[in-house]
Amino acid sequence: MATRMDLDGRPIKPMTICMIGAGGFIGSHLCEKLMAETPHKVLALDVYNDKIKHLLEPDSVPWADRIQFHRLNIKNDSRLEALIKMADLTINLAAICTPADYNTRPLDTIYSNFIDALPVVKYCSENNKRLIHFSTCEVYGKTIGSFLPKDSPLRQDPAYYVLKEDDSPCIFGSIEKQRWSYACAKQLVERLIYAEGAENGLDFTIVRPFNWIGPRMDFIPGIDGPSEGVPRVLACFSNNLLRREPLKLVDGGQSQRTFVYIKDAIEAVLLMIENPDRANGQIFNVGNPNNEVTVRQLAEMMTEVYSKVSGEPALEKPTVDVSSKEFYGEGYDDSDKRIPDMTIINSQLGWNPKTSLWDLLDSTLTYQHRTYAEAIKKSMAKPTAS
Repeated sequence: MATRMDLDGRPIKPMTICMIGAGGFIGSHLCEKLMAETPHKVLALDVYNDKIKHLLEPDSVPWADRIQFHRLNIKNDSRLEALIKMADLTINLAAICTPADYNTRPLDTIYSNFIDALPVVKYCSENNKRLIHFSTCEVYGKTIGSFLPKDSPLRQDPAYYVLKEDDSPCIFGSIEKQRWSYACAKQLVERLIYAEGAENGLDFTIVRPFNWIGPRMDFIPGIDGPSEGVPRVLACFSNNLLRREPLKLVDGGQSQRTFVYIKDAIEAVLLMIENPDRANGQIFNVGNPNNEVTVRQLAEMMTEVYSKVSGEPALEKPTVDVSSKEFYGEGYDDSDKRIPDMTIINSQLGWNPKTSLWDLLDSTLTYQHRTYAEAIKKSMAKPTAS
């Protein structure tokens, strides 16, 4: 493998990476990238390894000696500090990050995203190990523009809705709106990491993902996840399409979101890994402001793309409106828009996303159909027990 060079023309030394949450959606794609294109070693930590099994078996794969899977739960495993000590860099991806859980499991959400992250930060700081911590775009909460009158022309001014890492305030709902338990926990960890950097010299990078989507995202209820589970929007809509059910639009699907393809986003993470001088001390938005749609528009696009992918006609009534209380339960709240400002990541790392929303939906839904269609048909054909 040819010597890799960083953005400043210096050779990149092979490193050992302790990746917490390596078996998840983002971790699986990052492990693939690291194994295929770099000489780096990965200590892959997670409770499950289903999404990275293809990287671990058989032993004859060319990277067999560069990835080790360690089955552990960071809540209570004494091996965690030793594994962080063995690595040059720790990447923390572990989280509960499904909106349906924020209301129904607020304690688990807070413990998982704040309390469980504390030892990771502590061990990195005490052992002088670099940390890349995955946060969320949810730390921004609501936009300033959402508090303006609906007919205010200022709602069209980017200053009131584009989210900047070093400038935008973090605006959350009231305490009784437990949907913000996730965002508050994530923000507090960010503040802790930033303080460790300021007081104790921790080398850190904070990543704020803006809706990364692609193959292996979340789960399909009843197939590779709990039947009663409610995954994030792309997997939720995929599940409806696979089962030929109307797509449920919460509160009419008026919220606006941006979506970025997982493979584009992983390119950004690799730049952070291999350019510490440019990434240390930084908070990076990673998203695609060009791929902004309402959730209703996303549903319409996914219906059209899936019809092409599957060869099946769309339903006569492809969507149905439901209230947020009915779908998520009491205490749900939402942000109106999430558009990332890309100035910092572009100037520091020269990164820009490439994949259009149509193209990433085509790639993702082709994978979903190929992976799940037959399993869902079989599950739907089984008689229901009385």
